[in-house]
Amino acid sequence: SSFSSFFFFFLFLDSWYIFMMSTETARQKVDLLLQARWIIPIVPANVFYENHTLVIHDGKILNILPSADAKAKYDGEEPLSADAQNDTVLLPGLINAHTHAAMSLFRSYVDAVPLMEWLQEYIWPAEAKFVGEDFVRTGTRLAAAEMIRCGVTMFSDMYFFPDVSAGVVEAAGMRATLGAPIINMPSAWASDTAAYFQRAVDLVKEYQSHPLIDITLAPHAPYTVGCTGFKRLCALSKEHNMRIHTHLHESAATVGMPIPKDDLAEEKDLPAEDPCRPLERLRRLGVLNDRLIAVHMTDVTDEEHLLVKEAKVSVVHCPESNLKLGSGICPLNKFIREGVNVAIGTDGAASNDDLDVFGELRTASLLDKMESAKAQVPALHAHVFLEMATINGARALGVENRLGSLEIGKQADVVAVKMRTEPVYNPITNLVHVGTNSVTDVWVQGKCLLKAGELQTLDEKQLQSEGRAFGQKILEWAAREHSDSNLSATPA
Repeated sequence: SSFSSFFFFFLFLDSWYIFMMSTETARQKVDLLLQARWIIPIVPANVFYENHTLVIHDGKILNILPSADAKAKYDGEEPLSADAQNDTVLLPGLINAHTHAAMSLFRSYVDAVPLMEWLQEYIWPAEAKFVGEDFVRTGTRLAAAEMIRCGVTMFSDMYFFPDVSAGVVEAAGMRATLGAPIINMPSAWASDTAAYFQRAVDLVKEYQSHPLIDITLAPHAPYTVGCTGFKRLCALSKEHNMRIHTHLHESAATVGMPIPKDDLAEEKDLPAEDPCRPLERLRRLGVLNDRLIAVHMTDVTDEEHLLVKEAKVSVVHCPESNLKLGSGICPLNKFIREGVNVAIGTDGAASNDDLDVFGELRTASLLDKMESAKAQVPALHAHVFLEMATINGARALGVENRLGSLEIGKQADVVAVKMRTEPVYNPITNLVHVGTNSVTDVWVQGKCLLKAGELQTLDEKQLQSEGRAFGQKILEWAAREHSDSNLSATPA
């Protein structure tokens, strides 16, 4: 009968509605569902997942699972478009383990000179003239914008006015380990060595337990900080369990430079040092340990390799800066084979001249292939280089328990990269060796900093305008101070 038909039809609709509602209720509400063609978790090593979804909730990674399962289990915002999902790879936010962020204002300022001439004749005079709070604020904001665009979510900086840099980092939504600078020369930041130390202690107190910012001790180098300074740094590092971030064995020339005298009261009580290389001197002073971050390390003997390995020192490889300044080549392959933790850094834009960590990985990989062929040892696989920019950087900075890989429970610092070439046989190899891929989206603690290529926390037009104005001032001063062809900023 017609009544029976209507009865069963409405019964069916009611049952379907109840089923759909129960299914919807069963799906767990989450903040973000990032679906991608590939996900590279970094841990476990040399692994990638196809057609998986990264589930993010409350700023942390909740799950990684096949996309079909994710749709059935979770309900959340899906910020990546269907088109993006077809050619996108997700990986942990990159960690730039050595920068001088504010020096973006000196990008391409001088060219074709070796390290010490670059410092003494060009960079240090320009810094003495221009470095102050406004310089650091503008330069660091430019660097933050550039690094976000390049997939960097955390950087380890060494420069003056780190308190100003901290404000920039907070506003940008990035993470940073900011070095409290120590150098045996007066600056706008501190008048003498004692003042540098006092400001370092103040920074440590101010940024304890900050969600985005950590503080390290950042002595410039063994040729600009004396034995007394390093002894005091060692004590501070031990007291506060802080990293020491320093340039070490940058070049053969710097290894042979004399030990400076510190303007500290205890200097007179320190016995005369026997001549030795910087690594050995730091070992004698107690600085060589697992809290030391040694940047560059281009001139290293077999005995020094053993020192680094036994002390569990972390090394930061900066290949492009080392090549530009002719400083030498870090023996990366040997360090890796010995089990030393090696991270990657761009150095400052003044000596690179960009802050592109993916570009740095490509250069590092190509250099390794050449150096490995000379040494007749196997070259390193692409996954090793991605680890240098992620989990190894996290280990160097002491944050590997919460950053550096896409693991359940870790902070949701994530980068989406659009692969612009086909076919892609292995996204890990492709990321390291193909220079035409594009970072499209960046998240820190689940907060979006870059969306479809557009910065979300920084005003790029305003930044470019501020950078241009500062550049004009530097250009005019440089034209008066220098007249040689090495200075890129000198107008014709």
